Amino acid sequence: MQSNNHTTSSLFNGFIDAVHCLAWIPVHYKAWTESTQHKFDDTRQEQRPLEMVLGKEKKQMTGLAIGVSNMKAGERALLHVGWELGYGEEGSFSFPNVPPKADVVYEVELIGFDETKEAIAYLGDDFMFQLFGKFRDMALAVKNPCHLNTAACLIKLMRYDEAIAQCSMVLAEDENNVKALYRRGKAKAELGQTDAAREDFQKARKYAPEDKAIAKELRQLAEQDKALYKKQKEIYKGIFGPPPTPKPKEPSSLPIRFWQWLIFIWHSFMALILQLFRRERLKTN
Repeated sequence: MQSNNHTTSSLFNGFIDAVHCLAWIPVHYKAWTESTQHKFDDTRQEQRPLEMVLGKEKKQMTGLAIGVSNMKAGERALLHVGWELGYGEEGSFSFPNVPPKADVVYEVELIGFDETKEAIAYLGDDFMFQLFGKFRDMALAVKNPCHLNTAACLIKLMRYDEAIAQCSMVLAEDENNVKALYRRGKAKAELGQTDAAREDFQKARKYAPEDKAIAKELRQLAEQDKALYKKQKEIYKGIFGPPPTPKPKEPSSLPIRFWQWLIFIWHSFMALILQLFRRERLKTN
């Protein structure tokens, strides 16, 4: 096995501390047959790494798993895998470019390994489907706390979507699990999904009405809603506020002037009549 940037040991030197058996690890790789140099698989081209659980890998991935187990996170290596640890004596039906007894070359990059998933790797669906009755209950008594502890760690790491997924796995088996409801609600609240978070908290409070942590989260959501309402009210105050009060109209001055002119004419007319009357009276005398 040849490595870039790091010197690694032989393919069969066993596990090292960096990667553990039953650990969940994502890897990118390109694979081709050594004899024909035909590439038959490329995870980067598919834009999705291979997710492996060491110790539970597919038979044709045995050599790749052994090689990856000797690598460190971020390391790249060139693995030469004999057909006995690869696609075997018959080759591959899924990849026609892999003939029988074909040695395979892998160009591998170990992206990392997730310790939060390592503890429950051996309790996957394939294992759980085989259990019934009390044996399934015993397995869930181990599996569910692992999911819940994983969710708590993911919340601290601010990986809220993953925390929600872990809690949902528990709730799929136990829909009234208070810890799962509480931690899923907390993760949703951090993502701003306040209505969904409140729904989880209220359901959790139904089964644990005295729980102070649940009451605190509901109280914080109520305070957030109140603050948001107040802020929105200030923003839209000018848009949806009361209409302006109309100013009272001042009385028109035209009627006043009309009457003033009418009185003036009347006085003038009366003065003229009085003057004519006096003249006639003088003539008569």
